[in-house]
Amino acid sequence: MNPNVSLAEIKKVCTDISKIVIELPEVKNVISDIGYGEVGPHMHHTNYGCITITLKPRGPWSRSLDQAGVVAELEKRLQGFLGVSIGFSQPIAHEVDGLIAGSGAQVVMKVFGDDMSELKALAADVEHVVMNVPGVADLRVEQTDGQAQMQIGLNSAQLARYGLNKHEVQATVQQALTGQVVGDVFEGEMASRILVRLDKRYQTDQAAIGSLLILTPSGSHVPLASLAEIKTVTGLRQISRENTQRYISVQCNVRGRDVGSFVKDAQAAVADANILLPGYRVDWGGQFELQQAANRRLGFVIPITLVLVVSMLYGLFGSLRLAFLVMSNVPLALVGGILALAAFGENVSIPSSIGFIALFGIALTDGVVLISRFEKLRADGTALMAAVISGCRSKFRPVLMTTVTTALGLLPLIVASGTGSEVQRPLAIVVVFGLATSTVVTLFVIPAAYIWIEKR
Repeated sequence: MNPNVSLAEIKKVCTDISKIVIELPEVKNVISDIGYGEVGPHMHHTNYGCITITLKPRGPWSRSLDQAGVVAELEKRLQGFLGVSIGFSQPIAHEVDGLIAGSGAQVVMKVFGDDMSELKALAADVEHVVMNVPGVADLRVEQTDGQAQMQIGLNSAQLARYGLNKHEVQATVQQALTGQVVGDVFEGEMASRILVRLDKRYQTDQAAIGSLLILTPSGSHVPLASLAEIKTVTGLRQISRENTQRYISVQCNVRGRDVGSFVKDAQAAVADANILLPGYRVDWGGQFELQQAANRRLGFVIPITLVLVVSMLYGLFGSLRLAFLVMSNVPLALVGGILALAAFGENVSIPSSIGFIALFGIALTDGVVLISRFEKLRADGTALMAAVISGCRSKFRPVLMTTVTTALGLLPLIVASGTGSEVQRPLAIVVVFGLATSTVVTLFVIPAAYIWIEKR
């Protein structure tokens, strides 16, 4: 909420939001926390409320909603709160996003520059552009201003008239408002400092602080109001920096699509809008950073792995044509996994990528089992066609058992809806349905291709 909001007001707003949330039949309980401590990864003022919602187990849900549907309904119901910026996340994801980019959002756009007023205007322009990108949710700009401040501007001419300097007056005001340690109190092994300062009303009442008497070199006292202009202004709440550079972040979550494609579209939209001034730039962070780093590692590791696999297959069979014949299982297994992801409405993600790696290993194993049997029968003098038929009949059960046991083991992960299922499901979908296509290839395509290759 607004940086100047009172504890009573934000408590009332959090209570009203909690009452709306608890009306949903899928919600078990709601707990509200206002502000965060001044230590740890997240530091917030008392204008920040964290509402933790615990959902009931999926079994008793009376409506055909998933968690995303519950979030969408909550977002719709909470649109009527003016002056409140609301974002949705999950506890672990919120902590991870905060550690990655200093924000609890999936995507963070950091606008870097020197002038805070220009940064604020550019951040608003970026927000306006990204608002139209499909999939954006919980879009907001980081709070940097709006904090009410009492400003004391010293008058140099008046200070010279009374023989004072700025340092003396500033030290007196600091001692009066923030206090000064004048001693210690010892109680056994525990020591406590004695802090002396003026009454709290001097921190908020302009007339009271203006009546503060300043001692002059001549021994007389002059009220602070005669030496300075005291006024209330709206100033900066915070200045965020990264590598000593100032920035204002624009934060959002992504719903209904994968983060990678959303960021690409958003980057293109910001570039086409041509809103950045010379000396200013936008950096993209959040979960997108992790995804990009993981994709770079996979892009480096997978080709090396495939080369090593081909080398080992060549060492096993002594033939490149047979090595590449076994490798033909890989792209056709990939087809089954991708079609299954599309059918289930899942995105290509890190868990699904790990599923593809596991799938490739199983598919290659099935191919090696079949080709090895063919080669063994051929070495024993069996004719080509007879060797293929005999090999398929003898290895049909091992290949099928490998596929069926793996699929049955992962099937519960596909239908699961509990904690962590959103990570497990893409992996299981890729492996189970990718094995279906790779098994067809192993039992039908590879034998036919083997006959064709050997005849040539």
